[in-house]
Amino acid sequence: MAFHIIFATLGVGLPLMILLAEILFQRTRDRDYELMAKRWTKGQAILLGVAIPSGTIAGVQLSLLWPGFMEVVGKVISLPFQIEIFAFFLEALFMSIYVYAADRLTPLMRLVSVFMILLGAAASAVLITNVHAFEGTPAGFRIENGEVVDVDPWAAFFNPSFFVTAGHVVVSAFMTGAFAIASVAAWKMIKSDQESREYAFHQKALLLGLIVGGSFSLLTALNGHESAQLLHRYQPEKLAAAEGLFQTQAYAPLAVGGFTDPETQEVKYGIEIPWMLSFLAGNRFDEVVVGLNDFPREYWPPLYIHTLFNGMVGIGSLLIVVGLLGFAWKKLLRRSVFPRWVLGIFVLSGPLALLGIEFGWIFACTGRQPWVIYRVMRTTDSVTQSAGIGPLFFTFLAVYLFLGIVTILVFRSYFGRHPLELHPTDRPSGETAP
Repeated sequence: MAFHIIFATLGVGLPLMILLAEILFQRTRDRDYELMAKRWTKGQAILLGVAIPSGTIAGVQLSLLWPGFMEVVGKVISLPFQIEIFAFFLEALFMSIYVYAADRLTPLMRLVSVFMILLGAAASAVLITNVHAFEGTPAGFRIENGEVVDVDPWAAFFNPSFFVTAGHVVVSAFMTGAFAIASVAAWKMIKSDQESREYAFHQKALLLGLIVGGSFSLLTALNGHESAQLLHRYQPEKLAAAEGLFQTQAYAPLAVGGFTDPETQEVKYGIEIPWMLSFLAGNRFDEVVVGLNDFPREYWPPLYIHTLFNGMVGIGSLLIVVGLLGFAWKKLLRRSVFPRWVLGIFVLSGPLALLGIEFGWIFACTGRQPWVIYRVMRTTDSVTQSAGIGPLFFTFLAVYLFLGIVTILVFRSYFGRHPLELHPTDRPSGETAP
């Protein structure tokens, strides 16, 4: 999942950037945006080509490693998997149309094609992530005498955390895709002459990425606030472990940084913000937040999720600042060029966004432990009892390593053979012909 989530996230985020570039081209007739859309589409096609096998392998691993969990999935929450097939077909169909026939489409149909790619990609992410949401807030069934009964697939589909989780996966993917574009554009600007056409081209891409990335990083933070309230209501021990809170209390502090020590029951070297956890959990400072000591020790999630949670929130907050920095430097200070140190920060924004996605995904899954389905099925009860798993692990690891190397080689080969070509008549927006 750590490998696949990179391609799945960018596969949702890049189509939005392609759509925005197409819209800007249709409105301004600036061919720079048309060229951006075309080149980003080639990158999207490569990423999709890797996401398909890596996602298929992940599906095989679920059945291989967690048969107990997949039995419940097959009876209760298989609906998202079934609908996701159609979402993927939608994305693949319009991707083919746009890649091979964009020059023969009307402007409206070009926009429709890219929008359908975006819709299919976002729907796939939401549907698959919904199974994860179901694991945290299961609904639509009961287990009686070891048998799954009273199955309501739609109740399972629209489980209590569906909308918050769906919103989070989409806005964070949009944020990541935008900062990935900004990161590449900033790197190209560092390597270009500030007076060249290439610099002006990549600066447009950078500003578009920063504006979109900064906007969605703010939305991600707001959605994260809703996610914290969801944990407070449905998975209180996960919230307690994320903040290193051991004693149930009102006016609970928010612990920033440090690491959780179970012996002393405190967050060492952390900075406490008084009352803030209570406010985040219930929009009021006197909200009572349940601590870990109210739960049996075997129900505690791994306490290192505090570090993962801090990493995720810290990166998200930093990316908001990065987006504001780019906007302020260009629009408020009205500087025509960015200094290299600022561009260096922008280069790091893409990798940081992906790292934040990794932290968030591991936190979400690990923080649910020891449950594979919260308060219904333990992970130990769902895991396979088959022998010989070790060699399979190294086999799958080798396959993912191969896919990663091939992805890098294909990117380098394609864009190395197809460098940026700007025609003399292509002028940056705002320039007029002599």
